[in-house]
Amino acid sequence: MNIPPRKRKKATSAASYAPKPPKHSAKKDTAQQENLASVTITVTAVEVEDLSEEEQSLRLHLEQKVERAFYEAGKALMELRDCRLYRSTHKTFEDYCRERFGYSRRQPYLLMEAAVIFDNLTEKCDQIDHILPTSEGQVRPLTKLEPQQQQQAWQLSVQEASGKVPTGRIVKDVVQRFMEYKKVPNNYEIGEVCQIIAQDNPELRGKSGCWAIVSQVNDFTCTVRLWDGEYTIGLKHLKSYGYSPLGCQQIQQISDRISKIYSSTLEESVQRFLESLGKLNRPYLTVLEEKLLNVLDSGIGIGTI
Repeated sequence: MNIPPRKRKKATSAASYAPKPPKHSAKKDTAQQENLASVTITVTAVEVEDLSEEEQSLRLHLEQKVERAFYEAGKALMELRDCRLYRSTHKTFEDYCRERFGYSRRQPYLLMEAAVIFDNLTEKCDQIDHILPTSEGQVRPLTKLEPQQQQQAWQLSVQEASGKVPTGRIVKDVVQRFMEYKKVPNNYEIGEVCQIIAQDNPELRGKSGCWAIVSQVNDFTCTVRLWDGEYTIGLKHLKSYGYSPLGCQQIQQISDRISKIYSSTLEESVQRFLESLGKLNRPYLTVLEEKLLNVLDSGIGIGTI
């Protein structure tokens, strides 16, 4: 017996059951906007309580600690270095600062030098209304000047900042103008051989007495070539040997040979020998020195010297 098929119900879309949004008249929308525009917001004034004398004193004390943080760090580093308090765990002061504080090789010396300048500036604090540096970056440009000039340049910088603590940029600009006013002529010539005077310059640590061959003459500095690279050095850290043009040429040749050979992978004794050649107080090598340098030039027996 055949059963007749059922009729399918027509599918109804769910959307058809969704309620329709009410219709708003343009007049009603305009009225709502006018009501929103006329809303008044009431703000209650909060009275700020003044600090007590004790709180003001505490605030000043804490502010001074923050401002002098770089100075305290520099003074502490000087004591750690001078007393060699790092010697129980590290061979060198630089290694200690890098591993203990995460400092680069240069950073502790910048902080120590800034502390020295800060002490120098405190002698003038009465004249400059106790406005003193609050960061190492503000002090760094002053390292190019003599102590008395540092005080003068700092006072000018405070004036430029309208009596406030000047930024490092302001200090740098003032120092630049100060140096131009006090400009000392740079009489060095390209190719001239000078001796490095490392005193009071931590960046030249270990370079005292090295040959410095002038490759560029600037306003207040010279760019020089050493056997281990190129440096820009202030005029007060250079002293001409007064060699003849032939003597300067001979030293350039020796320096180039040392640069070609020198490597941190060499044995320490070989490194020290090459470094000593770069500090000779004469524009020539002895017979023995020449022979040893020839051996190193040829690459024979480097590991056995």
